[in-house]
Amino acid sequence: MSLHNAELLFQPDSDALRFLPEGPYPCGPNRFSWVAIQHGPSAKHGSINIYDWNTKTNTTHELPGRPGFAFPTDRGNFVVGCEREVGIYSPTDRSWKPFLHDVDGHTSGTIINDGITWDGNLIFGTKDLEFKTKKAGLYLWRRSDRRLIQLRSDQICSNGKCVVPRTDGGIDLYDIDSPTRQVILYRIDVETGSAERNRIVVDLTDDPGVPDGMTMTPNGKSLIISLYNPNPAPVGRTIQVAIDDGRLEEEWLSEGSPQATCPQWVSKDGKAVLVITTAVEFMPGDRRAASPFAGSLFCVPTDHAWSPDSFGRMTPLFLE
Repeated sequence: MSLHNAELLFQPDSDALRFLPEGPYPCGPNRFSWVAIQHGPSAKHGSINIYDWNTKTNTTHELPGRPGFAFPTDRGNFVVGCEREVGIYSPTDRSWKPFLHDVDGHTSGTIINDGITWDGNLIFGTKDLEFKTKKAGLYLWRRSDRRLIQLRSDQICSNGKCVVPRTDGGIDLYDIDSPTRQVILYRIDVETGSAERNRIVVDLTDDPGVPDGMTMTPNGKSLIISLYNPNPAPVGRTIQVAIDDGRLEEEWLSEGSPQATCPQWVSKDGKAVLVITTAVEFMPGDRRAASPFAGSLFCVPTDHAWSPDSFGRMTPLFLE
């Protein structure tokens, strides 16, 4: 196992933006977006942010609610899961146009959380705001008929997801329900809209950190998982684990920021860079003082050439 330090990339200049950063995604040449899910412990709204590598500046677009994900599209706007709606947000005119309403209508006290797109389809989950009841949903939005299909209704905090299309037309979904501390493989039949639990791929029940966001290595053989550690710790951890046997292969440390939330690949100067978000969320004063870089974004430069063929499964596509 190799151990590395991630580089400090960007420290937001406000408590609101440092509270709960998540979901970085490539957003044009030398730019990436990320979401501030919630602008504080009692806030009911968050934002989409766009970071520019060239100018080292960050632009914030406030949203009407709390976003779980925001995927840049090929038309300059974003597909966003916000509260209990999924819609299109345009930074140009700041318009918000939902196309899904009343998500998780079977229950109360949940909002949309993490998701992933592939070939214009969308899989996303929700979270119980109290983080304790198995009532949150896992959903497939199928592009072919624009239908929302509920795959599960018994998660607590549906988080990191990776998708691998199969030759039979279905997909393999690697999915995190954070309180379980496990990564589960589901075999999804897109045509019938069903999910079959296959096996536990990664078991982190003995780890002090809670698995949060997740992505894949370029070769598709390993998962990269950020661990949200709610305990006092000098560093945060993002790990790389082999899919076939659960072996720990790599680990990246985010100094002074133990609550790592999401790793994703973005592009800089034609190279792939792993960006890792971290959070201040609910840190008591003493732990906040001991975590000077909490809520910052970190990065791991690589020599991998940025290629849609290698990183396409992590590049969101337009859903309309």
